[in-house]
Amino acid sequence: MQKKYILPLLLLIQLIVLKITSLFPKFIEEYYSNGIYPVISKVSRITFGFTKVSIGDVIYGIVLFFVFRWFWNVRKTWKISWKDNLLKVLSFASVFYFLFHFLWATNYHRIPMYEKLEIEKEYSIEELEAFTLKMIKKTNAIHKQITKNDSVKVIVPYSTQEIFDLSVKSYTSVEKEFPFLKYEKTSIKPSLISVPLSYMGFGGYLNPFTNEAQVNDRLPKYNFPTTTLHEMAHQIGYASESEANFIGFLTSIKSEDVYFQYSGYSFAVKHCLRNLERIEEGRSEKFLSLLNPGILKNFDESKQFHEEYETFLEPIFKTFYDNFLKFNQQKDGLEGYSKFVGLMIGMESK
Repeated sequence: MQKKYILPLLLLIQLIVLKITSLFPKFIEEYYSNGIYPVISKVSRITFGFTKVSIGDVIYGIVLFFVFRWFWNVRKTWKISWKDNLLKVLSFASVFYFLFHFLWATNYHRIPMYEKLEIEKEYSIEELEAFTLKMIKKTNAIHKQITKNDSVKVIVPYSTQEIFDLSVKSYTSVEKEFPFLKYEKTSIKPSLISVPLSYMGFGGYLNPFTNEAQVNDRLPKYNFPTTTLHEMAHQIGYASESEANFIGFLTSIKSEDVYFQYSGYSFAVKHCLRNLERIEEGRSEKFLSLLNPGILKNFDESKQFHEEYETFLEPIFKTFYDNFLKFNQQKDGLEGYSKFVGLMIGMESK
């Protein structure tokens, strides 16, 4: 067999092997998520975590430059040499696919968290409304504790680096109760592409090749702790967006820092209200009036941020990411971000 066919053939083999392996989540949980992956992630964070500069963003930039350069160079010969060029594209995809799954993405196929915690993820409307009320009371109380005035929005006094440091402490706190959330070797960084991320509608991402947690440092500060904790959840091997949201919520409310608690509870309230709206339009309105005016000002801060960066590109990127998640066994796609509400309610009633 000629060399040019080897990598494309391996891509097909990888797709088949991963499809079969995904049918055995216990095997993946034991031998990958709790076997190979912790070693890989620790080595990656030690290797790339020594600097505050996002090395992964730099690598992406270099790779994209050479990819566009290659397409530009072959543009005139594409029709003539289409077969060889296609094989080169498939070869690149084969290497990319292998590294993506070997270094991190196999975690998409591990045992779901609701099974691990032995909780029920489905809930009734009544349970959702009761939980929403509880989250509103918690959020109101913490908001008043911080501001001493229910009409003033919360302003987080920390720098980006201070939030990163406190995020690590939050994981240390929650680890005592949930040992599987152990976090080691810090590698959390403000993304160099925060502006593009804002236009795409994303608060951050995990670079699966360097295991750096990249956070959009343009986000409203009150959102920043939970977003950081979410990306750290991806670092320790929880690929599901709903599970990363749940862990972000859990680690924030278990934090000793009141601003982190506010970030977590307000985050939960927002998603509870969204889920109520999905059930029935207007169903969340009676709950909005129960929130302190200052909390609504923080929510408005998020709305203004979104509107400032809203373009026609955001739906395109989100459609792509939605299909990407579904391709990787996350059948709810982007809706999975709010599915963590079921995990919160299940944990509450456990």
